[in-house]
Amino acid sequence: MDWEPVQKPAEIAEKRLLEAILSSHFPINSNLPGERELAVQIGVTRPTLRETLQRLARDGWLDIQHGKPTRIRDFWREGNLAVLSILAQFPTKLPPDFIVHLLELRVLLAPAYAQQALSAAPHEITSLLENYTDLEDNPAVYAKADWELHTQLTQWSTNPVFRLLLNGFQKLYILMGEHYFAFPQCRRHSQNFYQALHKCARRGADRAGGLLTRRVMEESLALWQKMQEENI
Repeated sequence: MDWEPVQKPAEIAEKRLLEAILSSHFPINSNLPGERELAVQIGVTRPTLRETLQRLARDGWLDIQHGKPTRIRDFWREGNLAVLSILAQFPTKLPPDFIVHLLELRVLLAPAYAQQALSAAPHEITSLLENYTDLEDNPAVYAKADWELHTQLTQWSTNPVFRLLLNGFQKLYILMGEHYFAFPQCRRHSQNFYQALHKCARRGADRAGGLLTRRVMEESLALWQKMQEENI
């Protein structure tokens, strides 16, 4: 039997506070209620609440100053990578253009880590992509396969920061991917990319692979935007 892990009180408090912040129950730049009242609202003890508040302050969500109310920081402007990673865990709370912003970031990053990976590990990429020629024509399968490809490319790249940036987005990436790959033209588009990248890896054409990746990532962004417009 698969048992779901029991959440600790501090984890429950953190999740409830973050949901309240992201749903604007506690808006940006507003002050949180006092500890006693907030602990009652969340349903935890005051020591547990203090632990949670300190962790959220460390990660860029809260501004805690002695003798002043705790302020919700403008995490879009004052946040850090920890905020970005946590945002990815709350896909239903994100603004509509958040995925577009992530895809824009991928346009900038993916060509660089793909070219580095093609230079450092062409044989490994060739071997991986040989399994992509007969992917089941299913959105979930494509989403998982696409995540694995980009994850491996960052692992084989020479810049470890690429891996750190991508590691926090697995849940959101696959969820977004299942929506994206629900459209047959998107699956065909990516299948063409996998085959073309496979050829680059076999030839050791790292620069061509980087240029290919940039073009395909730009096309993927345009496809996503087109699909969103058609769904409005």
